[in-house]
Amino acid sequence: MADQSSLTALFPIQSELDYALEDATSDQEKENIVHEYLKKLDDRKEDLKVPDFAEGLEWLNTEHPLSLESELSGKVVVLDFFTYCCINCIHVLPDLHLLEQRHSVKDGLVVVGVHSAKFPNERVLQNVQSAVLRYDITHPVVNDGDARLWHALEVSCWPTLLLLGPRGNLLFSLVGEGHRERLFLFAGAALQHYRATGELRAGGDIGLRLYRDSLPPSILSFPGKVAAEPSGKRLVVADTGHHRVLVLSATGGVLHAVGGPGIGWKDGHISEALFSSPQGVAMKGEAVYVADTENHLIRKIDLSEGRVSTLAGMGLQGTDKEGGGMGPQQPISSPWDLALGTAGGEEDNVLWIAMAGTHQIWALFLEDGKLPKGSEFKKGTCVRFAGSGNEENRNNAYPHKAGLAQPSGLTVAPAEPGSCLYVADSESSTVRSVSLKDGAVKHLVGGERDPMNLFAFGDVDGAGINAKLQHPLGVAWNPHNGLLYVADSYNHKIKVVDPKSKQCGVLAGSGTASDALGPGFDQAAFNEPGGLCVGESGAVLYIADTNNHRIKILDLEARTVSLLSVVAEDVVDAPTSSSASTRPIKIPKLPKSAARVEVPALTVSPGQTVSLDLVLSLPDGTKLTQEAPSFWAMSSEGNEWLVEGQCPSGDIVDVSRPLTVAVTVPATARSPDPTLSVDAYVYFCSADGGACMMRAVSFRQPLSIDRTPKDGTVKVTASHSF
Repeated sequence: MADQSSLTALFPIQSELDYALEDATSDQEKENIVHEYLKKLDDRKEDLKVPDFAEGLEWLNTEHPLSLESELSGKVVVLDFFTYCCINCIHVLPDLHLLEQRHSVKDGLVVVGVHSAKFPNERVLQNVQSAVLRYDITHPVVNDGDARLWHALEVSCWPTLLLLGPRGNLLFSLVGEGHRERLFLFAGAALQHYRATGELRAGGDIGLRLYRDSLPPSILSFPGKVAAEPSGKRLVVADTGHHRVLVLSATGGVLHAVGGPGIGWKDGHISEALFSSPQGVAMKGEAVYVADTENHLIRKIDLSEGRVSTLAGMGLQGTDKEGGGMGPQQPISSPWDLALGTAGGEEDNVLWIAMAGTHQIWALFLEDGKLPKGSEFKKGTCVRFAGSGNEENRNNAYPHKAGLAQPSGLTVAPAEPGSCLYVADSESSTVRSVSLKDGAVKHLVGGERDPMNLFAFGDVDGAGINAKLQHPLGVAWNPHNGLLYVADSYNHKIKVVDPKSKQCGVLAGSGTASDALGPGFDQAAFNEPGGLCVGESGAVLYIADTNNHRIKILDLEARTVSLLSVVAEDVVDAPTSSSASTRPIKIPKLPKSAARVEVPALTVSPGQTVSLDLVLSLPDGTKLTQEAPSFWAMSSEGNEWLVEGQCPSGDIVDVSRPLTVAVTVPATARSPDPTLSVDAYVYFCSADGGACMMRAVSFRQPLSIDRTPKDGTVKVTASHSF
């Protein structure tokens, strides 16, 4: 019989593997260690078997339910235990996307998402369908609403990845995010091992059918956040599913469409700019600020100049929980909402950021300023304001000791009952306040007193801790009546809070996920509203009704609900499909085994372009793996100004000719001795389709800056054989 506590039995076995891998110094050594581990597992008297999926479960992206004993038999299977509200689960999806590019069903690998809900709302099939569309999940997903497989395997954390062998035998587990190198190592080794034993069944049809292909197009796709300028004449919408930002007239006419239809990171003219699932937006004058969530960037759209620029972030998911760097050199993680505010300087000198990825509130200084009881910061600095980085519901008089849990909505209340930020803290199902006078983080409504309990949710009106919310994503302060409005997303309602009494009640929404308009507030319906804002002198609320793909208008005086009819005719700067790009590359840490090629130092001047021709040679009898994401990445650690605003990465699709990477020395060159690094990550296989591997090389080009400006291009050639 198979072990009935599979994960419990696997942990001590895999711990020996994990320890051995920590001491390994080369890729080949790691591969050998994993192959020995797999042989030992096969030599056991019995497999650590995973129970099959229960009958009657709902499946997405497939023509029919899958079984470990039939369609998935003979395959290496990756089970991704996730819940769609979880930011850590969202961070794992790019890893799985790249894994599927490298190893397809034809190679014998299948990824299956096992949706194991945290919130009751997440058990509903239609909501899981929306999440599959929103996050562009293209592998099979099973809605295990009662978490049967989760409990049977004793899974305890979102996300958890389990790798299974062709007999449904449990091989590896990876808990949490940030394990892409191990995931690729384990999956590649398992495929090679079971191909050698003859148990791998490559090819075959598992009945994949993408849910997205059955849906008609819509003018909005999962709008995340919405913001209105003070005059009420214009509205900004994060059209998240279309990877663009819309600037609308008060009647819904599209004045500007920036970004889309492709995904990418591209600055420049607004007709060519690219985003990736933007969420938070804020507007002042002709400036629109954007939380470019899946690019991990803060962007600015200058409508007067017709250009898009990057203010903060490096295009990679950051892990820094302190900050303090200049914007374009400061890595950040999944910014979800924005709010303009004032901090120790002139009006609106700071952009507050709900940093969902690190569970914190950050500040990006648009002009010089100072945080409450903190240091002074120069224009362009991006720094943590509140939150320890631990995912908690912990309030504290000291902002850095407080704990937040995936903050997803922000609004500024500059007047009574006190100058503060209000935060929709989604995973703790609370609304919190952060004082702009002393930084104290306090509870307003929802949740409970135990800071470690992130499961105190519900749908209850009341005051303070007696009120219950379910994963709120948006907040909006109304300066005209002193009330706070909350998008109680998973309850499908809009609620209103009096900050003085902490009384919370329903403003609009029946609580049923649908698209009804009323006639009154009670009869209106929403489906996971993600954002809201106050407009027209406080008399109107605009609602981003995310899963209904609509913007709804609540007239607070007449108590009516209507639709904003978005009309996209005659859009001046709508992009063409030719500007589409591939999904941004998530750069892995350069492995210790990577080769280092030192290029002789070069003297260049501001205005000159350095063109590196990099010659890469593969071993005889091998070729690039077409399905694998071979790519290069450029950096200049400590001297990021050198690569600022230039293309940071790209694909490697042909090694028969040199790979050319160019960088222009900016006129503002500040250091006499920067070093330009170009790291190449190359995936290749033997020509007969046998063993596949990844190798990396880092080319380092030291530069000396001559202050005399010059034009022209300086060419350098370097080579490496793998």
